Amino acid sequence: MIKAVIFDVDGTLIDSVKEHAESWVKTFQEFGKEISSDEARKLVGMGSDQFLGDYFTKEEVEEKKSKIDKYRSELFAKEYMAKIKPFPKVRELFLKLKEDGIKIVLASSATEEEVEKYEEIARIKDLVEKKTSSDDAAESKPEPDIFQAACAKLGKINKQDIVVIGDTPYDAIAAKKAELRIFGVLTGDWTKEKLIESGCSEVFQDIETIYEKHYENAFEKIK
Repeated sequence: MIKAVIFDVDGTLIDSVKEHAESWVKTFQEFGKEISSDEARKLVGMGSDQFLGDYFTKEEVEEKKSKIDKYRSELFAKEYMAKIKPFPKVRELFLKLKEDGIKIVLASSATEEEVEKYEEIARIKDLVEKKTSSDDAAESKPEPDIFQAACAKLGKINKQDIVVIGDTPYDAIAAKKAELRIFGVLTGDWTKEKLIESGCSEVFQDIETIYEKHYENAFEKIK
């Protein structure tokens, strides 16, 4: 029986991939760079520490990273946060997990402020045991820092009794590096094949499908 579930947030619990991508397109334009919407969507799930070096020189990153992050965060809060919604059955799944005594942790590459807002939007603040954000990690996904921080907050629960749920290859790679089992969901614009290739042991359509059709398979049969 699983004792704890670590959830990614954007693209897994919250339908926000499009909005994050658009905010990055505008942010890049503000700082003199062009990136397509499709390319920006593939960046969602990582922190900027993982990709700014692909678009800016080392010197530019050192000089501008904090300004870029601040601009993007403020832009997202102002223009996009009000537009996003949770995926169906997120609260219902969390309620069932809590009823079964399974601890819930959020582990996101988003800022702490964004994660707190997501808790409100999804109506799960009262159900979350612990949470980690970009503030808890030296490096963001696909590095394992955020999941390692989540495990540390869970205390003495063995890793074999924990499962991660995420929507990107970055989640899968990070979980694998952290020696954690991970299930994927298809709500982040990645294929089942890519998620399996990156390390997911199982892939489900979405949170609603897990709740309505695969709860026992996902959480109760694993020993």
